[in-house]
Amino acid sequence: MRSVGVEEELLLVDAESGEPLALSTAVLAMAHRHAEGECAFESELHRQQVEFATRPRTDMDELADEIIRRRVEAAGHAANAGAAVVALATSPLPVSPTVGTGERYQWLEQQFGLTAQEQLTCGCHVHVSVESDEEGVAVLDRVRPWLSVLLALSANSPFWQGQDSGYNSYRSRVWGRWPSAGPVDVFGSAGRYHEQIQALLDTEVLRDRGMIYFDARLSHHYPTIEVRVADVCLDPLGTVLLATLIRGLVETAAGEWRAGEPPAPFPTTLLRMAAWRASRSGLDDRLLHPLTMHPEPAETVARALLAHVRGALEESGDLKAAEDGLGSLLSAGNGACVQRDLMQRTGSLRAVVTECVRRTRG
Repeated sequence: MRSVGVEEELLLVDAESGEPLALSTAVLAMAHRHAEGECAFESELHRQQVEFATRPRTDMDELADEIIRRRVEAAGHAANAGAAVVALATSPLPVSPTVGTGERYQWLEQQFGLTAQEQLTCGCHVHVSVESDEEGVAVLDRVRPWLSVLLALSANSPFWQGQDSGYNSYRSRVWGRWPSAGPVDVFGSAGRYHEQIQALLDTEVLRDRGMIYFDARLSHHYPTIEVRVADVCLDPLGTVLLATLIRGLVETAAGEWRAGEPPAPFPTTLLRMAAWRASRSGLDDRLLHPLTMHPEPAETVARALLAHVRGALEESGDLKAAEDGLGSLLSAGNGACVQRDLMQRTGSLRAVVTECVRRTRG
């Protein structure tokens, strides 16, 4: 059974006003003070956010328990520092982000200007174990068309600087300003992958391998592939569904590689169209179907993803949970749908944030 680990980025906000607060230093100090062993929490580019990472898990119920526990811990540490945490991929309320004081963060701000300064976004990164770089790159080549569907499912950032952006995932549009972000070409082999990574580093535009911001990449720390395309999910069970589907995608792609099936030859330009469509529409309209790159209803495309990984989910025992989770998501809507519904009912972005603070714990 492949192991799965999740990294979630959370916003720090004022519990009453919903405005982001630059309190990550204080929150992380609380987290380190109460940690038993290695601390699960880390800083991020901006002081208005924190990140946590789960342990590698093979059981999805255990992963769900840990995600909820970490969110509750984050809320407790934030409360002790005078803040709250919320799983929103962008701040609905206006904010002037504060870049962290670390050397790396200061370098990013200096090199990339407004791209770094305005990059207060929260994503969800899912790691799935692979047996080798060769298997990992084979998986990367074969999951390319499906990544936009994951973005649509997770979309949770309709508001930007106090306005409705018109997108379900405006985070992905902001994130796409980085020069190394987005979908990539088929690599064909681990050797070719590493050659291209080195070619990017040789440009000296990127500081290090940590700035390889592909939608999915080989991790430079762990024997995993890391799928980075998703918004942080408002509902922790949405994160578990995402992780379940991604593990299914990895197992399915690895099986295709072992069977000698080539990756779909879609050019990166088409994948960019699919990613834009997913960020714009989420689950509200049409998406580009990963098997044809033609527009079809979002629910049809989402269920095509489930059908694509059905065999892997049956083998891991996750099929029923994935069917139920996807059904609930399609019925209730993604985080963007929830936020817009709250805004329509309350007329207040502050109320949107404070309600989402409550929902972040699940």
